[in-house]
Amino acid sequence: MAERLQKLIAQAGLASRREAERWIEAGKVFLNGQPAKLGDRADLTIDQIQVNGKDLTAAEEKVTILLNKPRGYVSTLKDPEGRRLVTDLVADIPQRLFPVGRLDYNTEGLLLMTNDGELAQQVSHPSHQIEKTYLVKVRGFLTAKMVKRLELGLILEDGKTAPAKATKIRTSGANCWFELTIHEGRNRQVRRMCEDLGLSVVRLKRIRLDFLGLNDVISGCYRRLTTNEIQLLKKIK
Repeated sequence: MAERLQKLIAQAGLASRREAERWIEAGKVFLNGQPAKLGDRADLTIDQIQVNGKDLTAAEEKVTILLNKPRGYVSTLKDPEGRRLVTDLVADIPQRLFPVGRLDYNTEGLLLMTNDGELAQQVSHPSHQIEKTYLVKVRGFLTAKMVKRLELGLILEDGKTAPAKATKIRTSGANCWFELTIHEGRNRQVRRMCEDLGLSVVRLKRIRLDFLGLNDVISGCYRRLTTNEIQLLKKIK
């Protein structure tokens, strides 16, 4: 379908529509080999558009997925140690996705991956205080005193943590399971918080990110977020 040139240029992420209009007026945009004019329309499937001497291509489709990350994968695009990457798990998606935040090598669970920079910024920016809930298995027992300390904030080497919520689920032998909800994203934060309490983490799994849960997504698999879910994420304050 034919669209105005300034809209196509903006959709490709090269400039705002107003700036694109100025480029057209300045003679920096060509349509099928001829100088473009304001009001010209084009269809990228059949027309050739050049902007500042370079061919204009269609904007890449925005894709956001919810991955259930297994243990033994790193949440980066490359690893000098040659360990397995989370991108290996989404190799069937043609777009180049990057993880939104990180889960440690030995941490599993909910990880968003996207090529939508606006969404990634919205979700990861600390000012939005998006809640992240983890299922934690530790050696030792979570006491009422520990829960209170988590609620008040712990003093770690990089400063005091924001108030957290902890709910004990069950004990099993010398181990204890509980849910921990935080809204910060410091490096290895949950593990360090547990260490400060004298608890050794045996297993750590992120099970929720705000309103998103793992539901039926099994380990190593993913699902695409719906349009409604993406819109809700972008509206989080």
